[in-house]
Amino acid sequence: MFLNPHVRASVFRLARSSAAAGFPPHPPSSSSAAATCAARDSTRTSRVIPNAIPRRTFASLTSLIKELRTQTGAPMVECKKALSDPDVDGDLAKAAEWLRKHGSAKAASKLTGREASEGLVGLLTSRDGTSASIVRVASETDFASRSDAFGKLVEDVANAALSLDTDGEIDVEADLLPASTRSNAATVKDALDEAILAIRENLQISEANRVTAAAGSETVLADYVHGKIPGSTCAGTSAALVEIVKTDDNSKTTQDEMKEVGKKLAMHVVAAKPTYLSPDEVPSDVLDKEKAILMEQMADSGKPADILEKIVTGRLRKFYEGVCLTDQPHMVEEGNPKVSKTLAEKGLEVKSFQYKSIQ
Repeated sequence: MFLNPHVRASVFRLARSSAAAGFPPHPPSSSSAAATCAARDSTRTSRVIPNAIPRRTFASLTSLIKELRTQTGAPMVECKKALSDPDVDGDLAKAAEWLRKHGSAKAASKLTGREASEGLVGLLTSRDGTSASIVRVASETDFASRSDAFGKLVEDVANAALSLDTDGEIDVEADLLPASTRSNAATVKDALDEAILAIRENLQISEANRVTAAAGSETVLADYVHGKIPGSTCAGTSAALVEIVKTDDNSKTTQDEMKEVGKKLAMHVVAAKPTYLSPDEVPSDVLDKEKAILMEQMADSGKPADILEKIVTGRLRKFYEGVCLTDQPHMVEEGNPKVSKTLAEKGLEVKSFQYKSIQ
């Protein structure tokens, strides 16, 4: 293309001035522009911000705290302390152990001495029906005793008591606390510590008993748990265990019938709350004290001593009806016949009973 000499001179001067100012003589190609952008981006991504903490760390710790709290029931603050301990290093199993050693001990030290007058009773019978355990676990408040954590503790204690070889009253400190449980807790002591940490109340195993039925098919253990808490088969506000035996070899009462009789009798025990099995088991000092009270009540009657003695004997029968199981009117049977009479008609008798209640 032909350019006027004056125009061509102006173009050359413009080109020289652009070069002097640093502008490229030609526009960059698309490939060189892409390379430039890629270099710039790589520079940005390689830039490191000092003291930056990945968000994932916070998310992981939060989820671990929630999971540990779900497992143990411990407060969030205690869970965070456990997981942050250098020896734990975020391990859930180690954190749970840390809480048992530190958190429960700290909680127990603060709660010791506080009155524990509420709670639950637990009663379990073995699958073959030859042995049973009945325990009482105390808490400070009724609200705490209705919690899932407390119900689980009662079941753990009852299971551990049933697994022991001893009969009668169990030594809680020496025999029950070291006993194994069927749950995640290794021992009853561990289960108790975990419950204290979760509930934050003074919890105590007040008493525990284990009963073994006499050998043979002529004995039945029957139980009844009153006021069961939701979700539990063995924990309630009160419970009774009775041991029924056959007295007549010719009795046609079946095992199932014996169990039904025993169930009704256990229900009666919960309702009537007897203290002794029969008049023969009333301690002499208790009987003497009751006689003295009756004699004092009639001291001014002016009646002869032999008459007073007969009156006292009659009133003692009323006393026996109040405290002796065999002499009580059966509260579950129609017409309320005497317990001993009800059983005798079926060729049975009650050999022993256990009753426990929170109140």
